[in-house]
This record gives sequence, structure tokens and C-alpha cells, in this order.
Amino acid sequence: MTASAYLALSICVLLIGGIVGYFVGRARGRKTVSKPTGPTVADLIQRLVLDSRNGIAVVNPFGGVVLYNSRAAELGVVSNNRLDDRARKAAEGVAETGEAVDIDLTPVESRGRQPEAVRAEIRPLIDGFTVVDAADESEAVRLEATRRDFVANVSHELKTPVGAMALLAEAVLDAADDVEQVRRFGSKILREATRLGTLVTELIALSRLTGAEKLPELNSVDVDAVVQEALGRATLTLESSGVEIATDEPSGLLVDGDRTLLVTALSNLLENAVAYSSPGSPVSISRRMHDGYVEIAVTDRGIGIADEHQQRVFERFYRVDKARSRVTGGTGLGLAIVKHVAANHGGEVKLWSKPGTGSTFTLRIPARRVNGDKVLARIPAPGAEIKTGGAL
Repeated sequence: MTASAYLALSICVLLIGGIVGYFVGRARGRKTVSKPTGPTVADLIQRLVLDSRNGIAVVNPFGGVVLYNSRAAELGVVSNNRLDDRARKAAEGVAETGEAVDIDLTPVESRGRQPEAVRAEIRPLIDGFTVVDAADESEAVRLEATRRDFVANVSHELKTPVGAMALLAEAVLDAADDVEQVRRFGSKILREATRLGTLVTELIALSRLTGAEKLPELNSVDVDAVVQEALGRATLTLESSGVEIATDEPSGLLVDGDRTLLVTALSNLLENAVAYSSPGSPVSISRRMHDGYVEIAVTDRGIGIADEHQQRVFERFYRVDKARSRVTGGTGLGLAIVKHVAANHGGEVKLWSKPGTGSTFTLRIPARRVNGDKVLARIPAPGAEIKTGGAL
């Protein structure tokens, strides 16, 4: 075959190869385009497991973990790719019986921020595989403990004045012919009855506030009027204690809220400050605007509160000095009510205290708004000067 013939044959082969390659490429392109581009069912299931709020672990018939999410590791269900021994033994039983079981997987040892209570359901899948579905029930356990403590505390607190009144009534009957004794025991009965009435009133107020949402209907409330009414309520306490209260100048500040609840909260702060102050020591009230919140601060120069007690003083029935509370007639509910009043107004109550120096409780409530704009203070009368707060 001549050289020209070889050249012609080569050109034909190249042309044929190019044509075949073109059509093969088009065919492959069509196949690629027609191939589904979305996630598969397996992808979705895996994503569902990985993003679950519960701890999920899939276990094979030999007790090995074939799939688990990060939440399972956080709850301690899976550690170092190994299933918790309690869950593994339960999974073996589920694989044999085919019946789901509930088990307690609460961490045996406390390690940092581990949950306090973990409950899991172990269910059978197919071919001996099982799934462990664990949930953190720490909050429910804490709420139940709080409820039990509350019931126990209420029972104790109610039993004390009721029992005292019964004993005093017997003493009155025994001393019916002694006028002085009758008067003495009668005054004690009156004091215990007053304490009981205060306790019941505060329990009712607290039950209404606890768990309530932010107040749906808010009215414009004059902060200065709240301060004046709270001072009026504390008049008798002040007269008997010898403590004087100093206030800053009227501020003209306004908040959206419930005036009665705000007066109750401030009254509780005042009574608390007076109860823990020595006769003759000062207590002060100040008002100011700060970061969109109206702050009402009550400062005393009393015994102060140690750091370990500061986080707990807002708990129901918690008392730093139980002996002093008995003398002053405190119920241990006042600061809990303040906390819930502040929360229901979208605010908070803050505490600064130092033993031997005194304490400052600050009630922070969002300033009044009209059409989304903050209204810092009421409109003053012509020629009058409005203060926007005082130093805390």
C-alpha cells in the first residue's frame, strides 16, 4: 500500500473515531442531565438522625454502634464509639424479644455540664438491629423537685402560724381570769394571724405570677407615682424600725405595665431593705433611664448578702438569716414576687451586695413606647423641669 493510501486510511479512522466520540459524549450528557440531582431517601434519613434534638444511636446485632448523632455523645449514650453498657444490654434484650423498653441512662458520674436525667426508649428495627432514642429530662426533673419543695415549704410555713395560734388560744383560755395575760396572748395571736394572712396573700400573688406570660395589656404607669405609693405602704414598717428612706427628685419617667404589681414589687424591696437594716441606718430609692430601661434602685446599708446566697435569694421561701426572718415576720416570698413581676413586664431585677456594706436591688422595666418609639417621660407642665433619672 502506498504512502498516500496509508494517509487516507488514517484520516478516515480519525474521522470515524471523532464522529463516534461525539455521539457517545452526547449520549452520556443526556444520561447525566436526566440523572436526579436531589437528595436520596437515605440522605434525608441520615440528616434527620444527625439533626435530631434527641440522642439517636443505631445498634447492630452484636452491640456495635453503626450510626449515631452528636446529641447521643452529649447525653453520654455513646462514648468513644461505644454504646453505654446499660443501653447495650437492653438492646440485646430488645433484639431477642422484639419489644421496646424504656431505660434510665442518667450519667453515673457528674462530668461538667452533663444532663441530670436521661431517659431512653430502645426499639427494634430489622434483622436484629435496634435504635436507642434518648432525651434529656433534666428540666422536668428539676421542675418536679421544685414543686415538691414548694409544697413542703408551704405546708411548713402554714403549719407554723396555725400551730402557734392554737397554742396561744389554749393559753388564753387557761388565763381567762388574768386580764394582762389575755392581752399579751391576744396580741401574739393577732401577730400570728397577720403573718398568716400575709403569707396567704403572697402565695396567691405568686401563683398568679408564676408561669405567666408577659402582661398582654399594658398601661402607661408613672414611675414617681409608683415610688410614692410604695413609700405609703411602708409607712408603718418605717415608723416601727427607726429607718429613714431618702429618695431622689421626681424623674417623670414612664413605663408600660401594671401599676398595682409594680407597687407590690417595690414595696417588697423596701420592706426587705428595712428588715435587714439597723435602726437609724439609711435606705435610699433612686430612679434613672439606662439602655431603654427605667431602673428603680433600692439601696440599704445593712448586713449585706454573701456571694453564695445571692443567686438563691429570689427563690421561694429562701432566707439568708432564718432567725432574723422569724423576728421580722418575713415569709420568704417577697423577692420571688419581685422577680416574677419584673419578668412579666419584660424586665429583670438585679442585685449587688457586699457583706458588712449593704445591698442594692435594681428593678429594671422597659421604658414606655408609643408606636415603637420610646417615651422617656411625661410631658411637663409649662415652665416645669423634668428630671430623666438620678444616680444609683
